[in-house]
Amino acid sequence: IPNYRRYISGQAVSLIGTWMQMAAQSWLVLTITHSATTLGLVVALQTLPVLVLGPYGGVVADRVDKRKLMVALQSAMGVQALILGVLTVTGAVQLWEIAALAFLLGMNNAFENPSRQAFMLEMVGPENLRNAVSLNSVLVNVARIIGPAVAGLLIATVGEGVCFLANSASFIAVVFSLSTLDRSAIHPSPPSGREPGQLREGLRYVRRTPALAAPLAMMALVGCLAYEFQVSLPVMARDGLHVGAAGYGFMTAAMGVGAVIGGLIVAGMGRTGLATMIGAATAFGLFMLLAGWAPTLPLELVALALAGGASIAFMSTGNSTLQLEAEPSMRGRVMALWFVAFQGSTPIGGPIVGWVMEQAGARSGLLL
Repeated sequence: IPNYRRYISGQAVSLIGTWMQMAAQSWLVLTITHSATTLGLVVALQTLPVLVLGPYGGVVADRVDKRKLMVALQSAMGVQALILGVLTVTGAVQLWEIAALAFLLGMNNAFENPSRQAFMLEMVGPENLRNAVSLNSVLVNVARIIGPAVAGLLIATVGEGVCFLANSASFIAVVFSLSTLDRSAIHPSPPSGREPGQLREGLRYVRRTPALAAPLAMMALVGCLAYEFQVSLPVMARDGLHVGAAGYGFMTAAMGVGAVIGGLIVAGMGRTGLATMIGAATAFGLFMLLAGWAPTLPLELVALALAGGASIAFMSTGNSTLQLEAEPSMRGRVMALWFVAFQGSTPIGGPIVGWVMEQAGARSGLLL
């Protein structure tokens, strides 16, 4: 599918930059404050808009041209990264500025992600959706391998600011790819119109559809306590294993390696449904226990790779299940709730994980 090839090429460049920024931002906050709790609060600020505005982002996605909305919001994200990079490189950056820019990035994510999730079906069609979602997860995790590893080396040599500037430049690729898609090969879902009560309608629709409600409930719990790696991994690297910024980059990259392998397996199997999600969640929990216990960096990397594979199987299966079960006119709202369950739970889970690590030690964030 030529449009998908063009789209995924632009995403590849941009996602490497995004993972560089995520790793550098966490390390910068930890360097300034030396506090896992503060790091958890900054991550929570970045995801709070997803919790509050994410469901309405799905309403907007069902109303408008998703491609045009993505172009506008991806451009705004590039500007945010540029401002953070300039402040950091010049040595003027302060904690409140990092927090404010993280909050603005979260505002963008609340509206961009539901459109991007729902746009996938319009681009590839239902017969290729499982494969496209899984390959997209593979791409995210290839970027997770490259981005933090490069960020760790850049932080150790030239500082965090260069990571933010590189991420800003990477948005040029994704905006160009979206702007040059063949629009005749895209099959938009019918717009939902602008009637009042559409958000409540979406919530009622999910509540009365168990095939949608159960995966969303599972992701809300797992997303709250397990997917807080922006908080748990840098503290584990610094205080649990004492391996510094470079070690943190390799830990994040190890999760990406496992997720790439797991994503390719899921793409080939093409299974959806609750039974597959339950199996993946069980494996994810067991491998997280191993990662929390691991006494050395090599064993930690193995455990995180296994956890990465299980986590992407869980996430990809849930994503595909929801998209295939949801009615076309509701898909944006359903995927917005998925994003809220995944990232919108971080304002709750991030501070909890940070506080637990302050009280019980660096390993407790992964064991939780």
